[in-house]
Amino acid sequence: MSIEEERHRVTKPQIDWNETERRTIVADKTFEENAKAQLAKSKSQIKEIEALAKGKASQAVIDTIASLKNKRQEIEKKVQALKTSADTKVKAEIETDLAKFNDALGQVVTTLKGHATPTQQK
Repeated sequence: MSIEEERHRVTKPQIDWNETERRTIVADKTFEENAKAQLAKSKSQIKEIEALAKGKASQAVIDTIASLKNKRQEIEKKVQALKTSADTKVKAEIETDLAKFNDALGQVVTTLKGHATPTQQK
């Protein structure tokens, strides 16, 4: 084996590893950006829910809104923790939490809009 062939054989796995690492970093960044975008959207949705509920919501709805706010904060903390760890288990938990959270937000909005008077509906 020539010196050139040996050099190529030794450096080739390193190049592949660097490309894999780069792809992982890009995927992690994309995941984080997507999660942050969903959390930002949910923040505005919670404000909308609070406006719809103001003065006419039952205690159960008010408690649900408070629970949603807390859950959103928990998810934000997980996303922040993900910065220091590329743990795929944490990513899966965040994806599951976001899906459940968004479903719950949608249910509360639907419930509140169903109880709104015609002039209050958008």
